[in-house]
Amino acid sequence: MRIRAVALVALAVSGVLAAALPAGADQPRAQAAIEALIRASGADVAVAFRTLDGPPARPPGLELFVQPDVEFHAASTMKVPVMIELFRRARLGELRLDDRLPVRNEFSSIVDGSAYTLSTGDDSDAEVYKHIGGEMTFADLCEAMITVSSNFATNLLIDRLGAAEIRRTVRELGADGMTVLRGVEDNKAFEKGLNNATTARALMVLLQRIAALEAVDEASSRQMLEVLKRQKFNDGIPAGLPSGTPVAHKTGEITRIHHDAAIVYGPKPFILVVLVRGIQDRKGSAALMASIARVLYDEATGVPAARDPRP
Repeated sequence: MRIRAVALVALAVSGVLAAALPAGADQPRAQAAIEALIRASGADVAVAFRTLDGPPARPPGLELFVQPDVEFHAASTMKVPVMIELFRRARLGELRLDDRLPVRNEFSSIVDGSAYTLSTGDDSDAEVYKHIGGEMTFADLCEAMITVSSNFATNLLIDRLGAAEIRRTVRELGADGMTVLRGVEDNKAFEKGLNNATTARALMVLLQRIAALEAVDEASSRQMLEVLKRQKFNDGIPAGLPSGTPVAHKTGEITRIHHDAAIVYGPKPFILVVLVRGIQDRKGSAALMASIARVLYDEATGVPAARDPRP
């Protein structure tokens, strides 16, 4: 019923915005439309939206926020700062992306240092497990971490880079709401509430740094954008956009948590982060994110685009 409610509200919203004024002329209407979608879903939702009108130092064109500084479990969105830290260290010459890292399935809990392992049953990708006992390049691990959200690749990279260094880089980039405490599937830490966390604003800041080609340097940022564009899970924000719209994004998902953080390269590029907490059915949370993306695409461009009419 939740999915149908979101779909029906989305259709009503699309009808209202079909007569939209030029971009930015009626932001309160877009805000009301998004709040209606959130109410229909019954979920706890945060949204951060900003058009890319220039470098971060310049005033943005359009912005819209819903609970931007409320903390959520980061799920796999925390893999974005891990990627940034990897490219930062490569830029410093501390490693090369084509260097090879041993693949071992043993990690230490941040609670007491005890060992734990990962399993394919709890991961979104099994490919890295095929390399246990061998080696993989940093570049290949990064690709698996972002495009298919490999937890195993993520933990290998965090072990090598260090969570404290990742947090320091996040602070330097001005995204204090993102906290990377540990790798994935550290159950002892989870039981004590020691989790990776983020806010919608923090993810927006990190993506804006990448989009502005200044997360590390221009070349590294362009490489990161290309990795994000190869994301395989596209039923959230991309599903609400016109077919073929380039999107560089990272999703995150655990039980009753589903996020998407994207740079959308439409006629007027923008950043959109949607964090969702409280929807059991993944299809429902994906439909909600797609509907929010649809509203904000129309708000950014001022011209509703033709889409598949199915909600």
